[in-house]
Amino acid sequence: MFIGHFAMGFGAKTVAPQVSLGTLFLAAQFIDLLWPLFLLLGIERVRIEPGATAVTPLVFEHYPFTHSLLAVLGWAVLLGMIHLLLKRDRRVALVLVLLVLSHWVLDLLVHRPDLPLSPWGNVRLGLDAWSSLPLTLALEVPLFWLGVWFYVRSTVARDAVGRWGLWGLVLFLFAIHGVNLFGAPPPNVQAIAWVGQLQWLLVLWGWWVDRHRRPLAPA
Repeated sequence: MFIGHFAMGFGAKTVAPQVSLGTLFLAAQFIDLLWPLFLLLGIERVRIEPGATAVTPLVFEHYPFTHSLLAVLGWAVLLGMIHLLLKRDRRVALVLVLLVLSHWVLDLLVHRPDLPLSPWGNVRLGLDAWSSLPLTLALEVPLFWLGVWFYVRSTVARDAVGRWGLWGLVLFLFAIHGVNLFGAPPPNVQAIAWVGQLQWLLVLWGWWVDRHRRPLAPA
């Protein structure tokens, strides 16, 4: 899943209006921001196998430290604790924890049974929506637009950047999703890892857009 995770970041603005969209993106995509680094370091492994599923050619062979349920829970608590120490806001810290956890739940819906429960166990879970492209689209696209709708109804543009920068971000995310679904398989694992690092630019884009919008709900 890709845009579905960003949907959670967009939608969370309704319950955490004072938090930057960039921070919400960071939490919702946190384990996928770590995963490319772990690939580069050789800690985790993925294999490219065209036709592995109807949606993605990636076979996730070993990613227990970013995508096991226990590890995700640990990353979620760590991110929440960092925010709590810096901002002293327990409510927002909880929102960030839940956003990190939401990533695993959404992945559970689409992945084949390859999501570990713990870094050391053999149990793998996944409901395999990726076996069907129509089912994947039916899950992810409405979720994405619902998240965007919640964000739009919770904020208002301060200027043209806040208006057009937002829609540029939305369309760019949707375009990346299209390339992921219908583009050619990546040439190698190194390319996956380096392109994955570019997701940090999406976090920055969210932060930039949000600076040019203001929440309609009180902080």
